[in-house]
Amino acid sequence: MTNSLSVIILAAGKGTRMQSAKPKVLQTLAGKPLLGHVLDTCNDLTVAKTIVVYGFGGDQVQSAMDTRYAHLPITWVAQTEQLGTGHAVKVTLDELPKEGQSLILYGDVPLVSCQTLTDLQAANTDGMSMLTLTVDNPFGLGRIKRDASGNIEAIVEQKDASATEQKIKEINSGIYCVDNALLHKYLPKLSNDNAQSEYYLTDIVKMAVADGIAIAAIEPEHTFEIEGVNNRQQLASLERTWQGKLVADLQEAGIQFADPARVDIRGTLSAGQDVFVDVGVVFEGDCTLGDNVYIEAGCVIKNANIGNACHIKPYCVIDRTEVGSGVDIGPFANLRPDTVLSDNSKVGNFVEIKKSVIGQGSKVNHLSYVGDAIVGTDANIGAGTITCNYDGVNKSQTIIKDKAFIGSNSSLVAPVTIGESAVVAAGSVITENVENKALALGRARQVQKPDFERPTKKSK
Repeated sequence: MTNSLSVIILAAGKGTRMQSAKPKVLQTLAGKPLLGHVLDTCNDLTVAKTIVVYGFGGDQVQSAMDTRYAHLPITWVAQTEQLGTGHAVKVTLDELPKEGQSLILYGDVPLVSCQTLTDLQAANTDGMSMLTLTVDNPFGLGRIKRDASGNIEAIVEQKDASATEQKIKEINSGIYCVDNALLHKYLPKLSNDNAQSEYYLTDIVKMAVADGIAIAAIEPEHTFEIEGVNNRQQLASLERTWQGKLVADLQEAGIQFADPARVDIRGTLSAGQDVFVDVGVVFEGDCTLGDNVYIEAGCVIKNANIGNACHIKPYCVIDRTEVGSGVDIGPFANLRPDTVLSDNSKVGNFVEIKKSVIGQGSKVNHLSYVGDAIVGTDANIGAGTITCNYDGVNKSQTIIKDKAFIGSNSSLVAPVTIGESAVVAAGSVITENVENKALALGRARQVQKPDFERPTKKSK
């Protein structure tokens, strides 16, 4: 595709039926704003200019998109009055180049594919091409009216259609590729003399036909590519459709899902061979799974890389974590950002790890908190151990060297280093460095009082 391509995205709708203070295009599908899906698709094209028409909640929309898509320069154009799709495109004319072509897209039609748009542009050989679809129930949608030779001659909206025209099953998606010269020619001529007193973008088709332009039409590979979102029900339906597509693609790549209907992919997921994913697992952001990974029910995995032959037990949260090969995690483990689990390490039940490296073969088995720590190889951290990394102002680091053994219910007060092959006795509070191979005890002497009388209940 050439650099003469512009993209116009109409994103000014309020979305009243969403019953939300948030603009419709910021509602999320697969964890991403609707408008974000469209912008991501544009990013995969070779686009000279991206124009987004905004209206309700424009500040929210611009802030959200500028933060996420700083790499994709966006020209923002306000539509201060909602006077129809034709008017929405017309307000872009001051920013729209007079040469080249434009794709006209919608912020609430999120799933049109890059391939479909590439094909749509390729089909535009005479000035205009459009995306259409033949459906069983076209009620409420604009009909594609063709002449006896099959050439497109007009688009008729539902409220303006005759009884004969309402029987037409080919519908207009609203997605076009149009030469910019034609947009500059036709848009100023639009009229609102129709049943809804709006400026219909579809009227440019009539003008093109009158000028003898042959309008090309193609259909998308998938029906959902032209599905728009106007209410919560449609959003939920499209979510399940899209999740089904994502899961089907991953099944073809070799992942086994216990139940394809009970998994959510809110980003990108890639995996090796013989991967199993149980029910209720959620993937967010960019996730990678190696070969022979086994993920049990209810896990949430975010922006994580999981190595080969890992076993993730139920209800773990793994966020921005690098996991080596042969690692055993959970159940109920919470791995927070900037955690690294080296090969053959183990993190057990109700363990929280944050911004730490767990060395090869080391174990943190039960009920522990490890934060801001470097743990060497083959170390053992007993149940209930805490690295006390925060003094109320600053975070400090704990270093546990190779083959160290930390007894249960110990508190390691950072900054502190536990030497190689050192042992910390259970129940200790360690505030000073421990030398290699030393035994450290940091607890009060046990006191015993013989013949102690236990308290009894007082009589009423």
